[in-house]
Amino acid sequence: MGFYAVKILVSAVLIVLISEIAKRSTLFGALIASLPITSLLAFIWLYLETGDSARITALSTGVFWLVLPSLAFFIVLPLALRAGWAFWPALLAALLATVAGYGIMVPILRKYGIEV
Repeated sequence: MGFYAVKILVSAVLIVLISEIAKRSTLFGALIASLPITSLLAFIWLYLETGDSARITALSTGVFWLVLPSLAFFIVLPLALRAGWAFWPALLAALLATVAGYGIMVPILRKYGIEV
């Protein structure tokens, strides 16, 4: 139970830190948020719990392929906001675009024998 508490605490602190930095500088907030911190933490936690490099390799490969459709989020959100959409509908549209991107990408990957 203690390890889970550490995982939650470290993850939460990083998220709060990024949002606090973004309040002061969107450049530095974006820079930190664009780092693969979530993936890095997931790799560390998974390795510490399993010691299984093959799982880290599979996770890393899956993250690589799924980053591509997730970029739709960062295209749709600013476009919708610039078009005058309120934040929540713009966020929802960006999330739906991302889900659609995943829905398109996963079958394509499977077609070419890439399992994520």
